[in-house]
Amino acid sequence: MSDLRLVVFDVDGTLVDSQADILGAMMSAFEAVEIAVPEREDVLGIVGLSLPEAMERLAPDAPARMREKMVEAYKSSYMQRRRDAGTQVSSPLYPGAAAALARLRAVDEVLLGVATGKSRRGLDKLIEGHGLQGIFVTEQVADHHPSKPHPAMLHAAMRETGVAADASVMIGDTSFDMEMARAAGMRAIGVSWGYHDRKALQAADVVIDRFDDLDRALEQIWE
Repeated sequence: MSDLRLVVFDVDGTLVDSQADILGAMMSAFEAVEIAVPEREDVLGIVGLSLPEAMERLAPDAPARMREKMVEAYKSSYMQRRRDAGTQVSSPLYPGAAAALARLRAVDEVLLGVATGKSRRGLDKLIEGHGLQGIFVTEQVADHHPSKPHPAMLHAAMRETGVAADASVMIGDTSFDMEMARAAGMRAIGVSWGYHDRKALQAADVVIDRFDDLDRALEQIWE
């Protein structure tokens, strides 16, 4: 029986705080088709979903072709904002995130992964911008999977690493992350500093308030 453990992180709202760029890019997307921009809470409420799913939720009455234009406008605006400000400014790591990743990576039995609603290009730019190359052994992105909370990303992560669900944990800030973990048969750790209210994380095994609490939370789950 393998002693390996798999820890999969969500990105936006969990590892990095990209809400300023998300809100700005979403405003550009709605302005591009001359639709009223949703409230801030509504926009942050869809973080974690793939862009097509997000646009469908935020603009359910818009024709499919219009939503496609909104997706492209969002991507263009988001990338421009990151180019203008730089990754470390536009999507800064949350306090303690880098240290937590370093601590976990130093444990031989622990494999790190990512499951994100970002595109492959978006994740690559983020990893490069923060110098996180080589940290994650499995990286699941929206290009190749159904949107969260479908468990396809986590199934792929477990398949790629050879780690079973009972030895795997998903860490995220949204209800979509928690529901995805449950659908994949994995345990889940919610983080309170992200984009969904703490009460939306009821499906989590535990909710932590800072990265310094992560190691103990993982120990409790694996005990």
